[in-house]
Amino acid sequence: MKIALIGYGKMGKEIEQLALDRKHEIVLKIDPQSKDSIEQIEEAEVAIEFTTPDSAVSNIESCLNHQVPIVVGTTGWYDQWNSIEQLCEAKEGSLLAATNFSVGVNLFFALNRQLAQIMQDQSDYSSRIDEIHHLEKLDHPSGTAITLAEGIIEEHPDYDSWVNEDTDLKGKLNILSHREAGVPGTHEITYSSSIDEISIKHRAKNRKGFALGAVLAAEYIANKKGIFTMKDVLNLA
Repeated sequence: MKIALIGYGKMGKEIEQLALDRKHEIVLKIDPQSKDSIEQIEEAEVAIEFTTPDSAVSNIESCLNHQVPIVVGTTGWYDQWNSIEQLCEAKEGSLLAATNFSVGVNLFFALNRQLAQIMQDQSDYSSRIDEIHHLEKLDHPSGTAITLAEGIIEEHPDYDSWVNEDTDLKGKLNILSHREAGVPGTHEITYSSSIDEISIKHRAKNRKGFALGAVLAAEYIANKKGIFTMKDVLNLA
């Protein structure tokens, strides 16, 4: 499979190595320091995009306009989701966007929903999300933390929205964002009462899990039309 990498930072390099290990070909590396251009995107059978929130939308539009399926790992642009969805449908394109491509994290998403269902009737417990990332992480909270929060809100009647702070406001699910030097991505869900605490946690050891998930997603959508998620890739309900 011929892959274009849109964004060639640390994640792009991890994806490149895994893609080559899986016998794919990297035909473009689109980056400010690269001579390759987004206008050459037709050379690829699928694109994998890991850039910044302010450039992601134009990259997605370019791929859809050139009929190249695209996997998007950038977060922080979802306020423009509706227009991208409409373009994908109009162009009969293929798009798979995820807040996190790690197989483990996506299993964690499913576990989070199951725990929220179990805790529905346990009114003595309040929930919060703690997320820790490196200092270069631009969005607060992380897209992964938002996905976890949305899962709890959909399954637990005590919460109607999330806030990126520590508050006692009724119906608000607290997301506490921490940024530290040189730390792996960590997300922890805690249910706390006056008696005890219940928590589940995912901690990334390196970027390989995210890179593998992105390549699996690219393999999945290469010959498909429509809008997909990692649930489709991993066959999760």
